[in-house]
Amino acid sequence: MTNNRNLPTANSQQPTANRQPPTANCLPPTQKGRQYEMRAQGLREFAGLRSDHQPLDPFKLASYARLLVVSFDQVTGLSPEARDHLLGDGKDLWSGGAASKRLPDGSKLIILNPQHSPARHKATLMEEISHVFLGHQPSRLQIEKKTRDGRTIARDYNAEIEEEAYSTGAAALVPYTALERMVRSGRTVPEIARHYGVSRALVEYRIKVSRLWELYKNNIFSKP
Repeated sequence: MTNNRNLPTANSQQPTANRQPPTANCLPPTQKGRQYEMRAQGLREFAGLRSDHQPLDPFKLASYARLLVVSFDQVTGLSPEARDHLLGDGKDLWSGGAASKRLPDGSKLIILNPQHSPARHKATLMEEISHVFLGHQPSRLQIEKKTRDGRTIARDYNAEIEEEAYSTGAAALVPYTALERMVRSGRTVPEIARHYGVSRALVEYRIKVSRLWELYKNNIFSKP
């Protein structure tokens, strides 16, 4: 894939002649779920995927979202103590990070936690891509209060847009129509996770928010 176009925002997408609006049975039963699914379908279409069975590779989409993924080893300026903490005791406290300022070419640096699995990297990067696709403003550090040692204890965090970005990204990685078919056919969470190259936790999340958990349990536990 060559980067000769930019990822459109959800608001800028226009219907194409060969794109049919999804029918009700192609969408999750909840209102939020339907919204996330339709936006996720837009991302998958932009990625050139023809089938909901095809896995999506966020790393191929990153350049269209003007995101430059760099290795943690390329980060300079960290003290040995900070590096040891991020890769040691603090490894479960962060999934990835985006630079607050863009590079001269307009791209933004993204650093993924090297202690996390490739499957988790996909979810983290897909969430960042979804922020771009959905036209979200990046969250910023807002100093409202400090501790005596100068640490900031207030952050401008918008739970609504974080949920929207993660949910849209997760739906792009594991589409509802294929997920529903797999659940009905008795495929297990590990099998679905392996097929799409994502974590088991993400598949379980998708099954639950898509209201397929009871069906999944019944199919799995009824196996001889």
